[in-house]
Amino acid sequence: MARLVNSRSFIRNLLVFRECSVPKSINPKRTIMSTNFNYQQAVEELKSNPYFDKYSKKIAALQQTSPEEFLSRLETVDKSKKPPSPTKDLDSRPEVCRVGEPKPASTSFTKTKVLDDVLKIDLVEDKSPDEIKDLWLEYHKSKDAIAAVIPPEKFKIVLERGEKYQLFLLPLPRKQGYEFIVCQFAGNEVHFTPLISYQAHKENAPECLTIIYFPDLEENKGIVLMKGEFDKNVINAIEAQCLANQLHLYYGENNEKRTKLLERFTYDPQSFKHMDLIAEMETLTF
Repeated sequence: MARLVNSRSFIRNLLVFRECSVPKSINPKRTIMSTNFNYQQAVEELKSNPYFDKYSKKIAALQQTSPEEFLSRLETVDKSKKPPSPTKDLDSRPEVCRVGEPKPASTSFTKTKVLDDVLKIDLVEDKSPDEIKDLWLEYHKSKDAIAAVIPPEKFKIVLERGEKYQLFLLPLPRKQGYEFIVCQFAGNEVHFTPLISYQAHKENAPECLTIIYFPDLEENKGIVLMKGEFDKNVINAIEAQCLANQLHLYYGENNEKRTKLLERFTYDPQSFKHMDLIAEMETLTF
């Protein structure tokens, strides 16, 4: 498995969540600092309490003298009203990825994967591109993987940009905000790892998704097969597909705005703003 590079410019620009502010243009429903506590709703419920008028002066005084204690009490009351979730045990994936264990350090190079490792080319030589596409997508439906078939022209752009902009960040939507995922190109593979894991383990950070492109049929069939294997304990299939879609929007299209983000991150990290990625994410349609 390829190892993530330790880029000084990247490390200097790692996001410190608590120091970020959200521009007005960003959807307030999705912020980096996320919480299940709805302050405005809690205040409205407090005002509807039949005893609010009786204690309103004391409440106002507490807000002025000790806003932290006031907020803490509101949150405590809010939590006590919520019944335990019946689906709590159905999805054990964390809302924000944990750091995870580092990969074993290795000095050996991994052999580049070829299509024959997954699908015997001899068995599809007499198939049409559409038939191969159907077989490829159907094969991966029952696995912890995503799959796609892309035209050679797009694959060429992806490879060229991947060589030029080898390292980048992608925002992953969560229920209460966004989590940043590091992606890095290594030949015909792209490796993804949560930013928090990269901060802790650098090049030995465990991956949550690995995308592999197979150009074996590019010349004869005019298609390039793609598969993405993900760690279901960290992300699910929808989140893996979201990362793959973003990857192709940044690396597979000649979009001026997204290209500038790639350039700033790679060549001018001092001017790179992580919130620009979220602003762009808010405008995307897949």
